[in-house]
Amino acid sequence: MNLIPKPVNKFIHQEASSSILLLGVTILTLLVANIGFYDEYYSFLHEKITFAVGDFHLSKSLTLWINDGLMAIFFFVIGLEIKREILVGELSNFKKASLPVFAAIGGMLFPIIIFLAFNPQPETQQGWAIPMATDIAFTLGILKLLGKRVPYGLKIFLTAFAIVDDLGAIIIIAFFYSASIKWNLILIAFAIFFVLLILSHFRKYSEYLFFVAGIIIWVLFLKSGIHATLAGVLIAFAIPIRKNIKIQYFQEGMDKELEKFRVVSYDRKTRYILTKAQLESVNSIESLTEQIQSPVQNLENKLHGWVAFLIMPVFAFANAGVLISAESFSQINFSLVIAASLILGNLIGIGVFSYLALKLKIAELPKNTSLRDLIIVGILGGVGFTMSLFITNLSFEDQLFIDASKIGILIGSLVAGIAGYLLLRLTLKEKKEN
Repeated sequence: MNLIPKPVNKFIHQEASSSILLLGVTILTLLVANIGFYDEYYSFLHEKITFAVGDFHLSKSLTLWINDGLMAIFFFVIGLEIKREILVGELSNFKKASLPVFAAIGGMLFPIIIFLAFNPQPETQQGWAIPMATDIAFTLGILKLLGKRVPYGLKIFLTAFAIVDDLGAIIIIAFFYSASIKWNLILIAFAIFFVLLILSHFRKYSEYLFFVAGIIIWVLFLKSGIHATLAGVLIAFAIPIRKNIKIQYFQEGMDKELEKFRVVSYDRKTRYILTKAQLESVNSIESLTEQIQSPVQNLENKLHGWVAFLIMPVFAFANAGVLISAESFSQINFSLVIAASLILGNLIGIGVFSYLALKLKIAELPKNTSLRDLIIVGILGGVGFTMSLFITNLSFEDQLFIDASKIGILIGSLVAGIAGYLLLRLTLKEKKEN
């Protein structure tokens, strides 16, 4: 029996639904910034918030708390998704993984190549990684609009591709977008991480212990020069995927506790409240339910809704407020290079690398799909919102280049989304009729 489709379906549905909220927040933020409230918006996001315990204190603007703090949870969930996919999902064996992996490599390389080839400004070269990221929420949202005409295999391909793409972005952020590194703090962080791995291996897992250790690792990363959000990915890799009890023991325990629950005599009082024996059964059932769930799957299930419906919209609010003015359009050539790199880079890269993987017979097409479908999905790969905005903030300090990058991301994502949707709608409809 295949246990993967149900959680994958839930994942796809959540991502698709959150994309509507994400789009709404983005449009609203752009409107707020451009109808006379930009100064208030900017001032609000740059208010200092200080957290202090004794001699230790952290003081950051609201924007940085969102980008360094809340986004660490976003990266933690991405880390859980990557671990699950590698161990038991679409990336768990070579045949399953090869096509989305090849497509993701092409979808990262070609946008970078196009960006570097057509961007002659030395002061903006640091933004080379901006167009390489794909936003899974928006792309799955677009597929959702097409309904049942989209083959399930195409959705799985896009999901796996986007997860590999996120992994590539994480590696690039770690190696190319970190400041001067304090290695002593990194060594302490990794020492704590290895302790968590040992505890995980021996099934000594506690959400509270891992949470406290995660906060410490995050602070160490923050102070070390490596971007703090990467601590989220590191901690995710330490979360165990194995269940604490076998299904047989779970079933036996549940039957036993439910039987206890049933045999309790009923009176007028039990119509409204549980007896002591029933409460004990309920507590035992809760404990059994917690033990039977994979910690990776449990945390991913708990946090994914928060990330999709709160953290990503808050991030969009904090980062999509571009003031569109004559000054921001002074770098329109740079904006267009980013837009072209997103659209053409992903189209060419995903198409060429998918073709090579199929031609070399190291991959196979998902069921009920064609190479043409994958090439069109390559256009959707140009929808690079969340991670592209994130890398923009790491690339530049000059607000002029930040705004120009964001305009390019918005233009490229909009064109890629509309073009991909229309082409898929046309081709999938034709396929259905034939």
